Amino acid sequence: MIVWLLSRLPPLDWKAVNMRKQVPVQDGLFSGSAETVRLIGGRCIDCQNHVFPYQSGCPKCSGTEVAKVELGTEGELWTWTIQGYPPKAPPYVGDVEEHDFEPFGVGYVELPDELRVEARLTENDPSRLRIGMPMKLVLVPLTINDLDEEVVTFAFAPKDAGNE
Repeated sequence: MIVWLLSRLPPLDWKAVNMRKQVPVQDGLFSGSAETVRLIGGRCIDCQNHVFPYQSGCPKCSGTEVAKVELGTEGELWTWTIQGYPPKAPPYVGDVEEHDFEPFGVGYVELPDELRVEARLTENDPSRLRIGMPMKLVLVPLTINDLDEEVVTFAFAPKDAGNE
C-alpha cells in the first residue's frame, strides 16, 4: 500500500529541495528576483541627477528632494579591472581566504541617461572584457550566512554571454 501511494506522488525536484532562501547582501540596493532584478537609485527632483545607491540628498546640487527610482538593467562597460586578491573583511562579505578566493571582475557600467554604476562583473577573464561592450544586470551568489541563507548581490554580465 505505501509503495503504491509513493508511486502516485510527483517526482521530487531536487533543485528545489536544495534551494536555500536568498537574501540581499544589503537591503535597499536592489529589488526583484533573478529574472526581474532592478537597482534602486534616486533622481533629484531639482536637477534630475541620478544617484546609486539611493540617498536622500543630491550630491550635485545639494537638493533635498530625491525620488527613489528603479534604474536601467542594461548598459555599456565603461572601464574594468580584475580583483586578484581577497578584499578585507569586514566590510567585505564573501570568500576571503586565499585558498577559497576566486578573482572577479569589477567595473563601471554606464546606464544610458542615468549614471555609471560600480559593480562586480560575472566575467573574470580579461580577454573576454572590452570597454563599450553591452552588459546586463544579474544577481549572483556571494556567500552562505549563519542562518544557512544564500546571500546574493548584483553584478553585470556580458549581454551576449549566452550566445557564445
